[in-house]
Amino acid sequence: MRVTILMGGWSAERAVSLVSGADVARAARALGHEVTELDMGERPEDGRNLAERLLATRPDVVFNALHGTPGEDGRVQGLMDLLGLRYTHSGVTASAIAIDKVLTKAFLVPRGVRMPEGCLVQSADLFRADPLPRPFVLKPVNEGSSVGVAVVRDDGNFGQPIGKMAEGPWRHYDMLLAEPFIAGLELTVAVLEEPGTGAAQPLAVTELRPASGFYDYDAKYTEGLTTHICPAVIPPAVEAAALEAAASAHRLLGCRGVSRADFRWDPERGDAGLFLLEVNTQPGMTPLSLVPEQAAYRGLTYEALVGRLIDVAVRGQP
Repeated sequence: MRVTILMGGWSAERAVSLVSGADVARAARALGHEVTELDMGERPEDGRNLAERLLATRPDVVFNALHGTPGEDGRVQGLMDLLGLRYTHSGVTASAIAIDKVLTKAFLVPRGVRMPEGCLVQSADLFRADPLPRPFVLKPVNEGSSVGVAVVRDDGNFGQPIGKMAEGPWRHYDMLLAEPFIAGLELTVAVLEEPGTGAAQPLAVTELRPASGFYDYDAKYTEGLTTHICPAVIPPAVEAAALEAAASAHRLLGCRGVSRADFRWDPERGDAGLFLLEVNTQPGMTPLSLVPEQAAYRGLTYEALVGRLIDVAVRGQP
């Protein structure tokens, strides 16, 4: 088939998307597809002729390797729907909800998925008083890959209250989500769909153990800064709860193809200490990414994983 790999874009995750796209392109060629690599561009104005550029590649299917906005928030998905193009990963609704951490919480918590309590704060208000008792986490509402996440502690360098000149997400975003910091382990679960059936199965639970600090952008994408333990060495009940919560979130949001759910687990609180943090509808496909790693643990090569996602996109829901 003619497969167009859509990648790049102008989000903070552009560099990661380009790596994901290049690796997917190699795998798709190895599978025998005719592949076109299409960089969406690095500036918003580059998107003005995206429809024309996509149609010019005459794709049978578009492999969406974009990360962050606008490739992960439903806008590019809506464009491809209007153009009548088949594409990998989730559609408009799931993408629009999952990219927004506040919407995700509002949608999943009433449906039985445990997530941390939180509140929206204006960044300017942080310079007057803390929104929550320390330690707490501040994060942008609609960024991925831990972009702009800060853990505010009593012994940190941000000041108390946070100083205006201290470097942090409050200098780059007008609104932030504040959540209690959950001590313990960083866990993640990938959920992969079966072609033509709509059935999606969680693959494994991986513990992410950064060499220092927390699992931020650098820890995710710099080799050697994080140890991946797959499968995670955790109690069977916690493992089962994480697998079930990831699968439930995927199903409830209406995700397609593959998603990845990120968790924190506080061992001192037992089963009740497991909290879903977010759902990624466009997980990374780089050599250090977690979805390919969990797929390999379940016996799927990188090429087979790419082939599965293309097959799901082509065959669609039953």
